[in-house]
Amino acid sequence: MNIGIIICDRYKSCAGGKCFRAMQKREGAFDIYSKEKTLEIAGYTSCGGCPGGNIEYSPEEMIKNGAEAIHFATGFVVGYPPCPYISDFKKFIEDKYKIPVVIGTHPIPQKYYITHGNLKTWDANEWDAIIKPTLVNETLRKEYD
Repeated sequence: MNIGIIICDRYKSCAGGKCFRAMQKREGAFDIYSKEKTLEIAGYTSCGGCPGGNIEYSPEEMIKNGAEAIHFATGFVVGYPPCPYISDFKKFIEDKYKIPVVIGTHPIPQKYYITHGNLKTWDANEWDAIIKPTLVNETLRKEYD
């Protein structure tokens, strides 16, 4: 299975270590894939900065390289403020490119979970579904601090 990963431009210098570790271990949003199935990266890029200019064309390149799904990196939801366009990006890519988009990669680090909890960032109902793939449990969140 080939996947593409799009990261928030705030983290464009990120080397992807947590994403790739979670992918190998099938943790966070990667737990939907069987460990018996090989996962490979078909593309890794940033959104291009607000309001996400790279969202319009980078999925096409990833698909040409074999991507069967696209993941938005966890940074889209743990950065402050979280990406206000994330739901729009997901809908756009799924509608235009007919490829599934998964919000999240590695588990939400516990330190971000605490911060956003204190700030009540994710209290709106729509955030329940957005953070669910990467919420996991406290023990695993601490491993990604």
